[in-house]
Amino acid sequence: MQKNIGSKLALYPMPLLVIGAVVEGKVNWVLVGHSGIIGHDRVMASMMKTHFTNKGIKETKTLSINIVDESMLKKADYVGSTSGAKTDKSEVFEYHIGDAGAPIINNAPVVMECKVEDNYETDNFDNFIMTISNTYVQEENLDENGKIDYTKFSPVLFEFPKYTYLKTGETIGNCLRLDKE
Repeated sequence: MQKNIGSKLALYPMPLLVIGAVVEGKVNWVLVGHSGIIGHDRVMASMMKTHFTNKGIKETKTLSINIVDESMLKKADYVGSTSGAKTDKSEVFEYHIGDAGAPIINNAPVVMECKVEDNYETDNFDNFIMTISNTYVQEENLDENGKIDYTKFSPVLFEFPKYTYLKTGETIGNCLRLDKE
């Protein structure tokens, strides 16, 4: 039997991300656990308004979304627990500047370089709505057709109620084909 636990956000786990942006002329990184897809042409990153990185995003309208895998987790956790207003986090990851001007983590398995189109503000959050300018993928994470193959790496997932990191698992079926299998 289901139990009503009140008005609780329960759309977890979510992919763990490191957002890269230029703030006051310097690269900065922040860990983000709240993100989403808006149709097939927009993505969203939800970030507390107090994050130092938000200032740079609002000024440049450009950022990178770096999907975190297990090899990046310790550094990703660090950039989420340290403020860029107090600590220079520019050299935590090896990076380059992407074609649209955002910092890209060199060893991230998948990175989307984005342009901010809108900011849907709530009481405590900036919800940046973005179009994707470029997507960068480590070649070993592509299938024979040039599409991202998420079974070739394990994106880390963020689970909010307990503040834990989870590892993705195996493929258990093919979408919209289970009745034919």
